Amino acid sequence: MRDNLIRQIWADGGAVVNGWLAIPSSFSAEVMAHQGWDSLTIDMQHGVTDYTSLIPMLTAISTTTTMPVVRVPWLEPGILMKVLDAGAYGVICPMVNTAEDAKAFVSYTTYPPLGQRSFGPIRSLLYAGADYPKYADDTIVRFAMIETKEALENLDAILSVDGIDAIYIGPADLSNALGCTPKFDQDEPLVVEAIDHILSRAKAHGVVAGIHNASAEYAKRMIKKGFQFVTIGSDVRLMVGGAQQVLQTMKEDTESIQSGSGY
Repeated sequence: MRDNLIRQIWADGGAVVNGWLAIPSSFSAEVMAHQGWDSLTIDMQHGVTDYTSLIPMLTAISTTTTMPVVRVPWLEPGILMKVLDAGAYGVICPMVNTAEDAKAFVSYTTYPPLGQRSFGPIRSLLYAGADYPKYADDTIVRFAMIETKEALENLDAILSVDGIDAIYIGPADLSNALGCTPKFDQDEPLVVEAIDHILSRAKAHGVVAGIHNASAEYAKRMIKKGFQFVTIGSDVRLMVGGAQQVLQTMKEDTESIQSGSGY
């Protein structure tokens, strides 16, 4: 069974630096994977990736040691089982609002007799090894997203569910739920207080805390706070940001040259 680098980093007390893939392209996924991310998450919830696009993206990531993670569209057994069969080593599940939701999430991603995951690890056998069925339950990582008022109210109950390895904060949805501006890198006191509370309770339960960030600077602040899984931007945001920086530089230099040309 292939080791899960995410679990290794956590066991050593470190933080996983995670990239985000919203573009349904095996080539862009491969390019991102070769940059040295600890893990890459393919977004099937808000990205434009479907299951047909997912497979070649996972295959592309497999050319590196980067760990493949998938955010599924919803808490639904069919898609959870399919992304694991496809070779995902981590699954981020949105809108886990109650202990019952968390128990269902764990059950759908765990083989019998402890869970109800159906057996059919078609690609995961190729990626992880022939002994995948024996070790899968303890190797994959289950992230429950905390992003609603209901989840905050049931936080301790969710964190108490056996099999929830980590929680993942979606700052935009969490901000929205609290009546604040939906954005990453939050500085609004109400949202910051909620984020700190989630982190504190996760630590108390021995559950890893993860969070989505817009910038590397903010992600480093989150690591210092105690987060052990930090996502920074996405392929789309990195492409847009890089292009804007180049064009702004060109605009400034062109204006400078033209202003001194005498024309």
